[in-house]
Amino acid sequence: MPIDPMDALRCPWPRWDDRLRDYHDRRWCRPVHDDDELFALLVLESFSVGLSWGLILSKEALFRAHMDGLAPARCAAYGPEKEEALMTLPGMIRHRGKIRSICENARAFLTIQHEWGSFDRFLWSHVDGRPIDHCPKTAAEIPTRDALSEALAKELRQRGFRYMGPVITYSYLQAAGLVNDHLASCPFRS
Repeated sequence: MPIDPMDALRCPWPRWDDRLRDYHDRRWCRPVHDDDELFALLVLESFSVGLSWGLILSKEALFRAHMDGLAPARCAAYGPEKEEALMTLPGMIRHRGKIRSICENARAFLTIQHEWGSFDRFLWSHVDGRPIDHCPKTAAEIPTRDALSEALAKELRQRGFRYMGPVITYSYLQAAGLVNDHLASCPFRS
């Protein structure tokens, strides 16, 4: 693989994988306000429990193609037949609990949308509408969880979400851009 001259400057975690590097450079820590995309990220993050993010990204197109673009209103209507179809889908992560959680999380997501007018409004209220920029100097300074992710994970669980513990919730906050953990030296910070 050719050496990318940006590797010396970007955050270290995606340097050796093209898919991770593209995700880091184009999506990670970038504010997301579209409810459908916020739900899609939630599905991807919940599936990543116990798995690598690289694996999840490699399955993203499959998820979107076979789960109605990860649109929450469509996913909320899934029943046992869809669960069985996904369990037998070639290339699918065959974890019945995670597959079942798609429908349950979609329903909880739609309830919040109804209460708040949008999931975006609910989610971003936790950071007063502005991303938290930690501006870490080293990768060791990037936490895997914090007080915000612990509180939000607890609230999400109380509202019926599954597979959204404090570590996954922190990763979700990064994915949705509520937290910016790009290194201070990383050219992809903004």
